[in-house]
Amino acid sequence: MRAFALLGLAGGLLMAFCQWLVYVYAPVEQSMGMVQKIFYFHLPVAWWCFVSFFLSCAAGVLWLKTRRPKWDALSATAVEVGMVCATLALITGSIWARHSWGAWWTWDPRLTTTLVLWFIYAGYLALRSMPLPSGKRASMCAVVAIVGFLDVPLVFLSARLWRSIHPAVFAAKGGGLEPQMAVAVIASVLCFGLIWAALIILRCRQTLLEAKLNEAAAETAPDESEAGEN
Repeated sequence: MRAFALLGLAGGLLMAFCQWLVYVYAPVEQSMGMVQKIFYFHLPVAWWCFVSFFLSCAAGVLWLKTRRPKWDALSATAVEVGMVCATLALITGSIWARHSWGAWWTWDPRLTTTLVLWFIYAGYLALRSMPLPSGKRASMCAVVAIVGFLDVPLVFLSARLWRSIHPAVFAAKGGGLEPQMAVAVIASVLCFGLIWAALIILRCRQTLLEAKLNEAAAETAPDESEAGEN
């Protein structure tokens, strides 16, 4: 719990500092103006979304190998946090697209593959909520987490495999960032990383405690029914 508190505090303080970096230190982009500032939020949540799904995939593999509840809890936690990040990435990306492209959504390869990724892990959460035996449900969810992660490399490669108007394509071709912008980006990624780690630790502990409470309730249920019959 102390680690969670320290990470959350550090992330909150760095978040406050990032506001100064983003709105004061980093220059305003010439073509997009102030709307470009959303980039400093959009990029970190997108990156940590991918890290979350990688963590879920790795934990899923460890669950299938060891059958230890902690890996199942970690996999589920990573998907929950990753879905929050993925949703925020899609929302902020749409706001940015509205100003840059004149439309809230285009079927750009990177946007489309990201949306597919969102639906895959939305299916994971739906499967997670189904009334199945805990072991069977954990195994099925682990398989979905592993297979779903295959879409993450496709998200990265989509802009190069197909024609894309995503800003990342132009940055990869040498557009680059001003030094002040790069500092703001790095600080924002680190800031969200600290908050992400705090959320992972907190939610994983909650999931493990919930599982223990459910086990305890299942063990005491027969005793209560027998007492009622007597």
